[in-house]
Formats: sequence, C-alpha cells, structure tokens
Amino acid sequence: MGSVVISLDAELGWGFHDLPTPPSERVEAGRRGWSVLLDLFSEYDVPATWAVVGHLLLDRCDGEHADHPAPNGWFERERSDWRDREDLRFGPDLVRETLESDVDHEFASHSFSHVLFGRPETDRELAVAELERSIEIASDWNQSVKSFVYPRNDVGHRDVLADQGIKAYRSKSPTGYGVRCMFDLTVLNRSILVEPTIDEHGLVDIPASIFLFGFEGPARTVAESVWEDPMVALARYGIDEAATNDGIFHMWLHPNNLTRERDDRRMRAILAYLDQRRSETELTVETMADVARRVTGVSTVADGHPTVSWN
Repeated sequence: MGSVVISLDAELGWGFHDLPTPPSERVEAGRRGWSVLLDLFSEYDVPATWAVVGHLLLDRCDGEHADHPAPNGWFERERSDWRDREDLRFGPDLVRETLESDVDHEFASHSFSHVLFGRPETDRELAVAELERSIEIASDWNQSVKSFVYPRNDVGHRDVLADQGIKAYRSKSPTGYGVRCMFDLTVLNRSILVEPTIDEHGLVDIPASIFLFGFEGPARTVAESVWEDPMVALARYGIDEAATNDGIFHMWLHPNNLTRERDDRRMRAILAYLDQRRSETELTVETMADVARRVTGVSTVADGHPTVSWN
C-alpha cells in the first residue's frame, strides 16, 4: 500500500524578489492562498509539509542583511519596491496559524531568502548561511527542521543539508510537469508513483510526482470546458495508484498558485477525493519527515513494537 505526500513552497514575495518583473497576480495571491489551504487541510484533516522561507518568520528587519554573504543587490527589492510591503516580506501571522492548526503539519525549510542552491554563483558559504539562518530562526519558534525544499527545485549543496541536520529533500519529478507529465502517464502508461532513496550524503530524496499547477493558461480553460480540470483528473489517478500499489504519490504547489476561486475548487476536489479514498482503503497521508523516518529504518524492535529513530 502506498501513501500520499503534499509539500508546499511557502514564500510570499520571496519567491519572486529576484525576478525583473514579478508576476503581480501571484505575488498578491500568496497570503490568500496560504489561508485557503490551511482551511482546506483542516476541513479534510490532511497534514502537509510546509517549506517556509525563513525570512517570513521575522516581523521586522532593516533590509540590509549586512552579515549575509548574498550577491550584491540580492535584497534590493526588499529595500526599494517592497520596502513598504511588509505583507510580502514577513509572515509570522501565517506561520503561527500553520503551527497552531489542529492538523499535524510539518514545518520545513525553503531556505532563508530563496537562494537558488544549484546556481554556480551560490557557493558553499552562501548555502551554509541560508540554511543556518533559516534553522536558527525556526529554533526561535521551537521548530526542529528535518526537511528541505529547494527554491525552484534547483538542487545543490546536498552535503550542506546533511551537515545542518536535514534528513530529507524534494527532488524534481522524473516525469516532468504539465503536458509532458500527462503524456507520459496517459499515453505511455507510466507510473505516477515515486520511490524515496537514500543518497550518498545519507539524505532521503523524495521526488515529486506532479506539480498541481503545471497545466495552466488557455490549455486549462479549454480542457475544463470540454472535460474537467486535468490536474484534478491526474491527482485522482495518482491517489488511486497509491491506494493499490507500493510507492508515494507526491504532489506539490505554492500557496500563491491559488489566485482565483477555480484554483480553490481544484484543491478542494483533490483533497475531498483523497479523504474519500483514505476512508475506503489503507491509504495513508505522510509528511516528508514521516517518509524519511520510515525509509531510514527501524532502529530497534522491543516487545514486537518497532521504535523508529533518525540515523
């Protein structure tokens, strides 16, 4: 029997601050989407891995970050265009709501300021600073970080993750996203499930299965007009496969993907179906940390009951 994992890149403005022209609709939708998702997860009692940009845990800063080894200009938008947009730079209220939810969500890291770890200009010093700072702030909130989601899925410096006590990370989908993913699954009949593996650094790699907002724009509108939301259909396909086979169906998204009510309906339909199949079968919902604990093994067995611990 398989399981379902949902991971979220929770970033508000930090997901776009380095872009010349940030997508305004999604920038403004971050807070809305975050709140909608928290409500939906509570309604259907679905835990998720919330990978949060560390800067969001702050309630103020000068925008300078003089002790941070980021490239020149990295924090420029925070100091200029978004200087008066605290709603994009900080999110302690949203983080608090997440931690106080009646659902047992996982708090994970999405770096401190959304640095791309796989880029040549991101040296080890910067990677260490991004992780150390995000873990330090999380500790101030009494949160122990075990999972990491790479900004823009740009994998790099995995040794730094291991050195900082991270146990799991999300890698890219083996089938890709959007149209390519749908072609591979429906035409080539490939499995949508993924298998976690332990890499050479002892980290558990939990690949994504699908990006829930990888089929958008006119193509989505046309598909919905003649059939149904294609991503809902794909999610049901993955949930059904996880309910009958071994492996993980790993969905991911950003809160800022929920820009309109039709996006809310997509998520509601997916979570309602997940809840239904969970009640009908032995299907489980796991966080990334849950998967890592399971994969890294059972340390001892006493009185017939396994005791699981981090290696």
